[in-house]
Amino acid sequence: MAMVGLFWVTPDAVYVGSPPSAIGGCVRLTGDGLEAVDPDGSRTWTWEELRSAVVEDVPVEGPSGRAVKLLGSVLSAALDAFRGEGPPEMTLRLETENGPEEVTAPAAVAGYGAGETALSQDLLARFVAGTADPRTLEAWGRDHAQEGTPKPPVRESLLRTWAGA
Repeated sequence: MAMVGLFWVTPDAVYVGSPPSAIGGCVRLTGDGLEAVDPDGSRTWTWEELRSAVVEDVPVEGPSGRAVKLLGSVLSAALDAFRGEGPPEMTLRLETENGPEEVTAPAAVAGYGAGETALSQDLLARFVAGTADPRTLEAWGRDHAQEGTPKPPVRESLLRTWAGA
């Protein structure tokens, strides 16, 4: 598994925030669209049905010790899940052909960097616009997710590349 910006990439799937846990839901991205899963069930939207998708309430990292904080945040989130406590929640605001929708996405870490957050928002907007494809992230995940989360400059480079792909 690897975290790149606001996306959690596994060899099998791409999520906004963290992957599903035993106690919570998730927001999964596919080539066809977006799927939100929560304890009440699941909802899906095709990319064509979406007019916009913006992640709000993104927890922000502090200015120092990014690598240590990243590792600590991932471990903390895993421990919280084990204890039955959920991670911080982000809100995914969708504008659909049928009006606004709101989806909760669990954050993967306690704080995301501003640069990666902005690049992730841009990439998500490009998915909606049809100028980028989540399958690009899926392919990267099959080849590289087992290597773990790349360093910040590599993550930002990946996000820029995926937005142009």
